[in-house]
Amino acid sequence: MINKLLILIAVTVTFVNIPAYAQTRDVTITRQWARASIGTMRPTAAYLTITNNGKDAVILDRIKTKIAAMAHIHNSTTNAKGISSMAPAGEIRIEPNQSVTLQPSGLHIMLMDLQRPLIKGDSFELTLIFENGQHITTDVPVLAISARGPKE
Repeated sequence: MINKLLILIAVTVTFVNIPAYAQTRDVTITRQWARASIGTMRPTAAYLTITNNGKDAVILDRIKTKIAAMAHIHNSTTNAKGISSMAPAGEIRIEPNQSVTLQPSGLHIMLMDLQRPLIKGDSFELTLIFENGQHITTDVPVLAISARGPKE
């Protein structure tokens, strides 16, 4: 009886994981990083590049992480008068064989209501959730508060 149960669990776990591995093969996450925070009361941001190597477009729908109660995709823009503003960006569509880079002064992931300060040298997990149900978790290193990105 126990052997049958173990086999059933092994088959179920294997079956459940097969689609996730097949789906994540088409999307890669690179150049991920976040800025150190000023305590926990002020938000900070995370940045990365998402590349779609698949044949179909993918849509980044949500972000989740244990480091922040809220993680949203925002976009910073500057108008012709030099006035900058920031607003939620909503979902991000990545066409086949294209990349979208989240970077300072553009698209980025706002990390709000931090659960602990982000300190240079630390890292945390960030999960990208796509409209098709695909989840990709990546480790995000924390750089200095004034960082403009990782060194090549």
